[in-house]
Amino acid sequence: MASINTNYGAMVAAQSLSATSRELDKTQNRVTTGLKVASAKDNGAVWAIATTQKANAKALDATINNLQRQQSVAEVGLAAGESIMAALTEMKTLAAAIEAGGTGVASYQADFTALATEIGNAVTAASFDGTAAFSTTWTAPGQTAAAVQTTIDTWAGALQTIGTNAKSYERQIAFNSKLQDSLEAGAGNLVDADLAKESAKLTALQTKQQLGVQALSIANSSSSILLSLFR
Repeated sequence: MASINTNYGAMVAAQSLSATSRELDKTQNRVTTGLKVASAKDNGAVWAIATTQKANAKALDATINNLQRQQSVAEVGLAAGESIMAALTEMKTLAAAIEAGGTGVASYQADFTALATEIGNAVTAASFDGTAAFSTTWTAPGQTAAAVQTTIDTWAGALQTIGTNAKSYERQIAFNSKLQDSLEAGAGNLVDADLAKESAKLTALQTKQQLGVQALSIANSSSSILLSLFR
């Protein structure tokens, strides 16, 4: 039944156009932000999960920074350790010469003392950001080959520990970096929009909106058609 009081066709067309406009706004927002879930309003559960995962990923920055700092301390220790071991090796040769006696002993002793001082300076300098690479201060060995060898063995053990720790820090940094990437990727999978899909949907909705406007215009013109019946 045709009526001028109730234009049912126009109401249906208006409702359809309104629904299309809402979908178009949502799609345009996704294309603009790159997110399908930009806030809790879009999907509360997914937004909460993604936000938590992003926070966890961000918290790993502190862990990685601390590991990198410890790794730097260890690397400084290893660098100093190379100089220390080289000096100790030379000191063992000098100690053997000192023990043999003869002329030139005083020169050997002077060189031995100079190398001991060099090692002490290396131990003192081996620090990063205020943290010493070595936990103990340096004590010069006696001027005998056996005493120097004992010191060499002690330093070899200490440097082995530092080297093992440095390798461990390297592995931990790699693991935490991968974990951080995985958490961020997982959060992205939950909230990031598929821009190719959204772009295609945007085009379809724009076309649908244009058709909706035309349909509403046709429905609104029905009153004019009724008037023509009375002419």
